[in-house]
Amino acid sequence: MSEWFLNAWHIPVLNTLSSFRPVSMSYMEPGNQTAISNFILLGLWEDKALQPLLFGLFLSMYLVTILGNLLILLAVSSDPHLHTPMYFFLSNLSFVDICFTSTTVPKMLVNTQAQSKAITYEGCLTQVYFFMIFSGLDSLLLTVMAYDRFVAICHPLHYTVIMNPCLCGLLLLLSWLICLTYSLLQSLMVLRVSFCKETEVPHFFCELAQILKLACSDTFANDVLLYCVTGLLGIIPLSGILYSYAKIISSIVGISSAGGKYKAFSTCGSHLSVVSLFYGAGLGVYLTSGTSHPSRRGSVASVMYTVVAPMLNPFIYSLRNRELKGALRRLLQPRSLLSERERK
Repeated sequence: MSEWFLNAWHIPVLNTLSSFRPVSMSYMEPGNQTAISNFILLGLWEDKALQPLLFGLFLSMYLVTILGNLLILLAVSSDPHLHTPMYFFLSNLSFVDICFTSTTVPKMLVNTQAQSKAITYEGCLTQVYFFMIFSGLDSLLLTVMAYDRFVAICHPLHYTVIMNPCLCGLLLLLSWLICLTYSLLQSLMVLRVSFCKETEVPHFFCELAQILKLACSDTFANDVLLYCVTGLLGIIPLSGILYSYAKIISSIVGISSAGGKYKAFSTCGSHLSVVSLFYGAGLGVYLTSGTSHPSRRGSVASVMYTVVAPMLNPFIYSLRNRELKGALRRLLQPRSLLSERERK
């Protein structure tokens, strides 16, 4: 399954990448630079005794992530009561989380099983490309979901008018276009970079910041673009989320009844938990990637960001959402058993 997924994602861009191999530049010293064919992913731990444990752990988390998010997709699509803007964006978030995790974990599992740390130049660049797409989509979808909760709580009478299907589809399309555009631009900028013989990446996947540190040529333009993208898809969406929740909290405080306050807060509690997990782990990755010698904390932050957060999202939403729990129950239990319970 993992080999098929990697091939399915890598094939569409391999032809483009193969024509842009980095070449040696005349002003570099001979022997310091070469047209590389592989990167070495150092992984999380070098101890070979821990490799079977890591393989089982990550395989389990990957399967749980796929199953949990797939159940969210099936529950939302099969239950007419969940055909609302909130669950529309939630189902898209589940799809993006499946793709996000599948960009990095399958290759790690294959390398662990084969006792290899190599990834091809094309494969590494393709992993960077799709990693940026789906991490950016996660950020933008969480922002759109915060706006949806803002409209639902602060403008309940106009909710169906504002969050109409046309606007929801437009927001989703715009998110995809932004992420596809900046990821393509970033990948094309990396193709201009020439790399030295030292191609060891201190992670279990190809992270752009770590890849650029292996370059022998000037990466100033790449660094500037990376910081701009971080601001565009990190700081601005987070600011929008914080603004939305500031308005939501002020509206909840104005509600007179305690039951009304609890109901209003419960509708956004799950989303707030997911946002805290996503941006908390993302901040850890950002802070550790800026150091010259990434520590074990950086690896843990990367695991939290790329594996743990997508795995926990379905649990957070399903455990705190009565409608979604009901839909999952109807999806998993036989109809005959459900009809018997309804009769009782």
